[in-house]
Amino acid sequence: MNTILPEILNSGKEKDTAITIPDKEKINYLELKNLVSEISEKLYSFGIQSERPIVIVLRNNAEFIISFLGVTNTSAVAAPLNPEFTDEEFNFYLDDINPSMVITSEGHSVIKQAKAKKIPTSVISFNNGSLKMDFDSEESEKKDLNKPIEKNSCLFLHTSGTTSRPKGVPLKHKNLLKSLKNIVDTYELDNNDIAMVVMPLFHVHGLIGVALATLSSGGEIIIPEKFSAGAFWKLQKKHNATWYSAVPTIHQILLIRSEEDNAPKKSFRFIRSCSAALAPSVLKDLEKRFGAPVLEAYGMTEASHQMSSNPMPPEQRKAGSVGKPTGVKINIMSMEKIGHMLSENQVGEVVIQGENVTSGYHNNEDANRDAYIDGWFRTGDQGFLDDDGYLNLTGRIKELINRGGEKISPLEVDAILINHPSVNEAVCFASPDEKYGEVVHAALVVNSEVSDKEIQEFCSKSLAKFKVPEKIYFAEKLPRTATGKIQRRNVAKFFAD
Repeated sequence: MNTILPEILNSGKEKDTAITIPDKEKINYLELKNLVSEISEKLYSFGIQSERPIVIVLRNNAEFIISFLGVTNTSAVAAPLNPEFTDEEFNFYLDDINPSMVITSEGHSVIKQAKAKKIPTSVISFNNGSLKMDFDSEESEKKDLNKPIEKNSCLFLHTSGTTSRPKGVPLKHKNLLKSLKNIVDTYELDNNDIAMVVMPLFHVHGLIGVALATLSSGGEIIIPEKFSAGAFWKLQKKHNATWYSAVPTIHQILLIRSEEDNAPKKSFRFIRSCSAALAPSVLKDLEKRFGAPVLEAYGMTEASHQMSSNPMPPEQRKAGSVGKPTGVKINIMSMEKIGHMLSENQVGEVVIQGENVTSGYHNNEDANRDAYIDGWFRTGDQGFLDDDGYLNLTGRIKELINRGGEKISPLEVDAILINHPSVNEAVCFASPDEKYGEVVHAALVVNSEVSDKEIQEFCSKSLAKFKVPEKIYFAEKLPRTATGKIQRRNVAKFFAD
């Protein structure tokens, strides 16, 4: 049984390929284990501090996986950051994390930011099987040689900050190992699986949901430097990839381009969707075009990613649902009577329990006090469990639109809008109103000419009048986060401005 994260590499056969970097190199499990050991020895030699974060600023590449596992093979904590952050963003996160070191690539702007804060940096590169790691300062006189144990933190991330300032989330070895087991069990992953990594590795979706889950099953990960729809199917065919996981936006891009890119009619063993709601119509089209079951899942940083998923065939897949709990206890709590759990089909706040769940936010007593109730973690999501135990999400509680006392779920309106044949993407949001306090507005990306009146009439067939968007905005694209998420507050701000 694995007790620390890097031990997942023991699942792979030494000579089997662990990582493929298209058109560059392959790394087998023995080589990867040796590289991870090499990194951890260099870090110990330089001088690290137990439970202190080491920031990793790298793109999707072999260096990221080697660095991440190398850090977690020590008593330090890996803290990946988006390499596309601005200087202002790096300043915020470096101050909030207070790392003992930054690992990055040559010439990256974070080096200047780190030096200004007197944080040591290390530049890492990997070419033709050779690892190079240069430090910008002298070795520390104090050497902390403590080895990691399962109760130690090994990963430090931040929430996406959809409704507030990003909160620091420390995750332990045992949290991640439990989450990985849950994912492997859900999708029946084994050493024959080959995963395409299209999501950023600095985020739990790409890192835990795909890369580490596949490695923990002894499988292979294909890591292109960045997602390219034009190259996707060529890579899939060349490497015989068996699955991928992505946000709905990427699925839609692949679907729209499927004929142009000569996508196969039968492709993956399964396709996974997570991090945002997938329209049932899109799910149906994906399955039909690519000849693979599409499994929608539900995850969050605080739960080390996955909490529920639609199951593999022959079990039932429910479009519009995020599936059954996967190694996690899920309940629905009353939003009026805190602590009171509701029955099937009753809408309330989704709460969870499990070994994969964080024990608390970093240095944030207020957030911790709000987040836990009687041992349950409050997700902030609204939803219900149906008669079969499938979880259906109806929106973020803080995103509910209050129109004159009527509470409207944005997801409910989104689901209707996306069913219009001319609509590719839809996001509704609250707009201030003198009479009602808030009213519903919507932003759309369309594939053909359509009027706002046509859209409103379409909605009125399925929605009560007060839920129908009073104003429609048309756009070529919607503002997104680095991981492809659409944040309603950003959309609202964008169109309000």
